[in-house]
Amino acid sequence: MRAPVGAAIRIAPGSPQVLQRAAEAELAAGRTDNAAALGRDALARSPFDVRALRTVGLAEAQAGRRDAADEILTLAGNWSLRDDPAHAWLVEHRLRAGDYSSAFAHADTLARRRVDIHPQIFELFSVAAAADPKRVLPVLARLLVADPPWRSAYLSSLNTTTEGLLTAGNLAILLQSSPTPFTNAELQRFYGQSFERGQVDLLVTVRTRLNRPRADSAVTNGGFDDPTAPAPFQWTLIQKAGAVAQIIGDDLDRGDPALRVEYDGYSTADIAQQRTFLSAGRYRFRAESRIEAGEPAGRMEWVITCATGDARLASVPAVPGLGADGGAWTTSTVDFSVSAACPSQLLELRGLPR
Repeated sequence: MRAPVGAAIRIAPGSPQVLQRAAEAELAAGRTDNAAALGRDALARSPFDVRALRTVGLAEAQAGRRDAADEILTLAGNWSLRDDPAHAWLVEHRLRAGDYSSAFAHADTLARRRVDIHPQIFELFSVAAAADPKRVLPVLARLLVADPPWRSAYLSSLNTTTEGLLTAGNLAILLQSSPTPFTNAELQRFYGQSFERGQVDLLVTVRTRLNRPRADSAVTNGGFDDPTAPAPFQWTLIQKAGAVAQIIGDDLDRGDPALRVEYDGYSTADIAQQRTFLSAGRYRFRAESRIEAGEPAGRMEWVITCATGDARLASVPAVPGLGADGGAWTTSTVDFSVSAACPSQLLELRGLPR
C-alpha cells in the first residue's frame, strides 16, 4: 500500500491491489495498453474491484473505444457512488451525447459528496440551462424536487447573474406545484437579487405566476396577519430610540392583529415600510388608525414614493385626528397615480418630528 508501484509489483505480483495501483500508474503515464492489461489482471483476481474496473474503462476511452468505455464506467459508477473519476467521465460523455438526464444524475452524485467542486458543477448546470432551457430545466427541476444537500447553494449561485436569475425564476415556476416548491427563504433571495439587479419585470412575472404573495393585493399583509410573505413583499419594522413598531393583537379584539406604534414625536423615523410593484394607473390608498394614548394627530404620515428617483406619489396623515369617542378607528385615504416610468414604489409610515 505504501511502497512505490514498481517495488510493490515485484514484491507481490499476484496482489489485486498492487495490480490495480500499477494499472492506475500506467494510465496516468499514458500507457493505455499496459493500464488495460494490468486492470484486467486485477479484475481476474478481484472481480468487484471498482478502481480496477474504472481504470479499464478509462483506458478504453483513451484508446477511442468510447462505447465500450461507457458500458464499463457505467457499471463502475453503479457499483460505487463514491468513485469520482467514473462519474466525472460519465457526466462529460453523456453531455456530449445530449443525455442531460443521465449526465445530471451523475453530476448530482458528485455534488452530494464534493463541496469543493460545487462551482464547476453549478456552472455546468447553469450553462446548459441557458443554452437549452426547454430540455434542461425540467431535468434540473427533477433533481431539485429531491431536495439534495446542494440545492440551497445552487439556487443562491443563480442569483449572482442576470442569466442565472432567469433560470431561477423558471425553476421557481416549475417547482411550485411539486412537493418541494421554493421555500420563503429561497424566494426571498430571488426577489431581493432580482430587484437589486433591476429585473423588476422578472420579479413581478414570477410573483404573479406563483401567487406568492397573493398577486391580487397591492399591499402585502395589509391586515398585519400574514407574517409568511417573503421580502420585499413584507413589512420592515424600524426599531430605534423614540420610535418602536410591533405587530400585536388589538387590545379591543385580540383576534385582529394591528401595527402598534409608540412614537415620541421628536425623532426622525421611518417607522414601517414595504416595497410595492404597482403597474401604471390610478389607485386609492386607505388606512385605519386608532389612538391608544397621547396626541399623535399630525405626527405621522403614510408616504408613497417611487423607488427610482424618490419622487413622492402621495402622502396622507396616518392619524387624522381623534375619533368620535377618542378611541374609535378612523380612516385616512388618498388618491394617486403611478406612471410607467415607476415600476416599483416604497410605502412608508414616517414620523414627523416637531
